[in-house]
Amino acid sequence: MSSSNFHKKPSLVTRLYSVWYRHIRVYNSNFWSNAFPPFFEPLIFLAGLGLGFGKYIPDMAGIPYIIYLGSGLIVTSAMYTAAFECSYGTFIRLEFDRVYDGMLGAPISAENLIIGEIIFAGTKGFFFSIAVLAVVWGFGIITEPLSILSPFAGLLTGLMFATASIYITAYIKNINHFNFFFTGILSPMFFFSGVIFPVEELPAAAIPIAEALPLTHAVRLARAFCVPELLSPWLLLDLLYCIIFIIVTGWLGVRAMKRRIIL
Repeated sequence: MSSSNFHKKPSLVTRLYSVWYRHIRVYNSNFWSNAFPPFFEPLIFLAGLGLGFGKYIPDMAGIPYIIYLGSGLIVTSAMYTAAFECSYGTFIRLEFDRVYDGMLGAPISAENLIIGEIIFAGTKGFFFSIAVLAVVWGFGIITEPLSILSPFAGLLTGLMFATASIYITAYIKNINHFNFFFTGILSPMFFFSGVIFPVEELPAAAIPIAEALPLTHAVRLARAFCVPELLSPWLLLDLLYCIIFIIVTGWLGVRAMKRRIIL
């Protein structure tokens, strides 16, 4: 083997894949304990909200309430898992386990490491969305064949909240401060992004705020796949929002986290 080939840097795809594969291996080492919650959590929400409210609210926006709720939960699971992965998970790997110190000894850059982290979180969001869809399919709540595409909305959701969480993590010094992120941002977003009731039912002054939230657009995409009557060209604006959000927060997150890792 020539010296030029020996010192040749791996391709970008190989570098990103190596980060993703490392996280997959760690995740699979405790697969059952990691994989069980995404199948169990939607049952709690469907039983507590769907069956409870469903007796008093048979329809929501012209859709059976249990379907309305189930289609929204497909992406909320992706939001929480991606946010958790790129907040607590990233912080622990960075500050406590010092995993990144060893990973940067390989021929990858800090940017490769962070982007690989984001891709892994997006993958988890996709998997969790499939898990929720499997539950609602199994109980006969959602049976529309087109709903098989809804996990791709979960993938977008995972990427959006991975990039946003990476950006926030870059400035967090104490792991307990993530409580503000989850309680003050993600929890309100769950309730006011069209998962439980339509955004249009909010006070007029609050609607623009809800429309600015990333989860609102992901919920709209997922629900349209589950209820094809909701499909319209306007959904392209929701898709565009998600893509722009990923690009902007991704750029900010990679830039900020790179400074933290190197310093």
